[in-house]
Amino acid sequence: MSHPTFFKSAPTMTVVELAAFTGATLSASQYASRVIRGAGALDRAGPTRFAFCEHRKYLAVLQAAHAGACLVSEKLAPSVPAHVAALVVKDPYRAFVAALREFHKDALKPASSFGLEGIAPSAVIHPSADLEDGVIVDPLAVIGPNAEIGSGTVIGANAVVGANVRIGRDCSIGAGATILFALIGNDVIVHPGVRIGQDGFGYLPGAKGHLKIPQAGRVIIQNGVEIGAGTTIDRGALNDTVIGEGSKIDNLVQIGHNVTIGRNCIVVSQSGIAGSSTLGDGVVLGARIGVSDHATIGEGSQIAARSSVVGEVPPGVIWGGSPAKPIKQFFRELFAVERLGRESGGKSSKPGGEGEEGKA
Repeated sequence: MSHPTFFKSAPTMTVVELAAFTGATLSASQYASRVIRGAGALDRAGPTRFAFCEHRKYLAVLQAAHAGACLVSEKLAPSVPAHVAALVVKDPYRAFVAALREFHKDALKPASSFGLEGIAPSAVIHPSADLEDGVIVDPLAVIGPNAEIGSGTVIGANAVVGANVRIGRDCSIGAGATILFALIGNDVIVHPGVRIGQDGFGYLPGAKGHLKIPQAGRVIIQNGVEIGAGTTIDRGALNDTVIGEGSKIDNLVQIGHNVTIGRNCIVVSQSGIAGSSTLGDGVVLGARIGVSDHATIGEGSQIAARSSVVGEVPPGVIWGGSPAKPIKQFFRELFAVERLGRESGGKSSKPGGEGEEGKA
């Protein structure tokens, strides 16, 4: 449930309108005119809120629910209490998210933190920068020479948009973000504190010191990408660093120079992708994954949390471990080591003598 201090009051729907919006079937017509004012968790939603349930493990919670309406599968519909309007739908959670997006549109991407509908007087915008109508620029933001920003885009307070940067329409650039040497598409969300386009970590080691290698590439971020707070994306050295359309990157992710991330990928927090690595379309990286330089992860593959990737991962597989390997092999090896530890526990490591555990 959203809090009115920070989010706008949600619109209202009747139960029958909610059913129509989600494509659900209303099981009891006497609840058709009941007014719904927002969403809530199944165990806390009151008579003016809607909730969802899709697993039998929450059956007891469902049977004790007091929500005004509940999105459920056909199998769970008989378990909905009589005072709750059952909305029967094939995929309850997907229907719930669709309705939640409609009720709370203002929570989908950051807006002006200053409540502006224009350009703050304290923003510093170079005369050669080109901002389309409808751009919002919060206080103390800096927009450099020849930058271009599309209509509907919000530039947060203290954000820096460097020279010649291009940002498309309906984007949100969070407070304190820095964007340099980058081309950004439409409908991109950049959360606060993101760093895009700084030079990559490139040095030639030598006896007299480390020789810095110029990083002369760019960062290309395609439409519909979301980049979490504190994430860093280095510009390319010779080739560009590319983030593909629709990809979602969590907080605190490091993406090195020349990396290519395909379309609709997911990269979870605290992961690091070293230079010149490639992720195919639809790749999913769990939390705290390390991808070595020049690695390749094939289209549609998934890597389990805390894994490290070296070399090449085939398309369409699930791998885990360090170094990463097929997930079934990883678990077999893990269980074998655990079994070996149990079997050898407390036994002497010296032939004919006592181990440390056997000493007085």
